Amino acid sequence: MPLHTAFARRLRRGTAALALSICATAALLPVGGAVAQTVTPFSFGLWGDLPYAKNNDGPKMKRLIDHMNAADIAFSVFDGDTKDGSSECTDASYRDTVAMFESLKRPMIYVPGDNEWTDCHRLNNGGYDNLERLAHIRKTMFATNQSFGQTKLTLEQQGKPGEKFSENTRLLHNGILFIGLNIPGSNNNKVLDEKDCTNKSARKAEQCAADNAEYEERDAANIAWMKEAFAAAKAKKLPGLVITIQADLGFDLPETEGKDERKAPGFDGYDRFIDALVAETRAYDGQVLLVHGDTHFFKVDKPFINQANLIPNLTRVETFGSPNAHWVRVDVNPASPELFVVHPVIVPGN
Repeated sequence: MPLHTAFARRLRRGTAALALSICATAALLPVGGAVAQTVTPFSFGLWGDLPYAKNNDGPKMKRLIDHMNAADIAFSVFDGDTKDGSSECTDASYRDTVAMFESLKRPMIYVPGDNEWTDCHRLNNGGYDNLERLAHIRKTMFATNQSFGQTKLTLEQQGKPGEKFSENTRLLHNGILFIGLNIPGSNNNKVLDEKDCTNKSARKAEQCAADNAEYEERDAANIAWMKEAFAAAKAKKLPGLVITIQADLGFDLPETEGKDERKAPGFDGYDRFIDALVAETRAYDGQVLLVHGDTHFFKVDKPFINQANLIPNLTRVETFGSPNAHWVRVDVNPASPELFVVHPVIVPGN
């Protein structure tokens, strides 16, 4: 069966379920009341893309976690990729990740990356069914509404614990709204064509059609969850919103005048999310911090959407990644015009 035919049939079957799923997210976070929330100064940590066995990151992890445990932060957020992209997606790899996360003294919020599920169909990842791996992550790592870490935070989940979209989370902390979204690298799990489907992969055409149906449903759910967060932030007059995803949306491609490299093939899986994020941010008076990993270079900039259309209240932070086992500290300072003050933290010995 041609890929596009199988995809169309699968998508039609999922349309009704998608509508019900998105409607079910309403009213999880009360948006009523126009009283401005009090923001008190606090700090949080950001990290991701670790550990990679191929880069021998193992010895670095204790130093990194000890350093974060000694820091005065309220909690941390891990923005995906708990292993490298050429190691197998075994059940044991997820158990090892949970043990690492639980070694943190303070709460830790996890956002999935492509190496944990999107890319598991690849032969060097073990040739798994990547949608089965996503379901496994939901059942084992999002089975409750509690964060990781030796102390816990209670999170709101878009889906029921352990089920579809349970990995999309939300937390209101000291007047700042945090949301986590399952937006991974590898074009957000969108398959471009037959060649993309089978390249170095164990996938068949019907599995790629299923991947595209999954992408369509999750992309709509992600946008709905984000829009609801913006509505809550505006209704409560919150001064800031932090959005964490895994994927680099394409902003690290060469920046040349007169050409938008982000529109190159392989990045169209992020288009609708970007359009929605830009529209929501422009309609919001507060500061928006977009956090991601994926390409492993620490950056703080304003990449949306080009130099002629700067969005002043949106800042991107990309976290360190293997082989650089460091982390990022963000101070929330309500007296600062930018609200979020970002500091790269270099771990001695790493």
